Amino acid sequence: MSFKATIRRHQDMIEALLALEPQISALSEKVKACLLSGNKVLFFGNGGSASDAQHLAAEFVVRYKKDRKAFGAIALTTDTSILTAHSNDYSFETVFDRQIEALGKPGDIAIGLSTSGNSANVINGIETAKRHQIWTCAFTGDNGGKLKQIADECICVPAEETARVQEGHILIGHWLCEAIDEDLADS
Repeated sequence: MSFKATIRRHQDMIEALLALEPQISALSEKVKACLLSGNKVLFFGNGGSASDAQHLAAEFVVRYKKDRKAFGAIALTTDTSILTAHSNDYSFETVFDRQIEALGKPGDIAIGLSTSGNSANVINGIETAKRHQIWTCAFTGDNGGKLKQIADECICVPAEETARVQEGHILIGHWLCEAIDEDLADS
């Protein structure tokens, strides 16, 4: 595989993202309203998606570009004691459920990241959030998997290759951070 071929696949995915602009803009408005109400965003996923969850939560709390007040966001992937205790005592498939139950409240937003849309623990987390009246969004790949049917909103990056899907997720996440910085810097 050549470097140019990889870049071209990346470019194709980025071009295809343009069709999602109305959906992503609507998500931005929903997140801004959540944050302005004093609520928070709960991010979660596995592997590279866990890293993206942590990255985006940090951008919300610290800043993206502009100095501004901190906004509430938590990555449910960062507390190793909770992750390992829950997985040991209960199940890895419900590792996000208990945290959503403990930390989430109506008015918050839960964003689950899964390239396939079929990660059992992300599906369970989204279902738990919905039971607790938390609005849900899934970031997935091409067809959305099971999450497309479960989440209140599903943003399906138009790619099947895991790396391209993850690149799309972080690009969408960075734009979301940029929009928040731009629109809520003086809030």
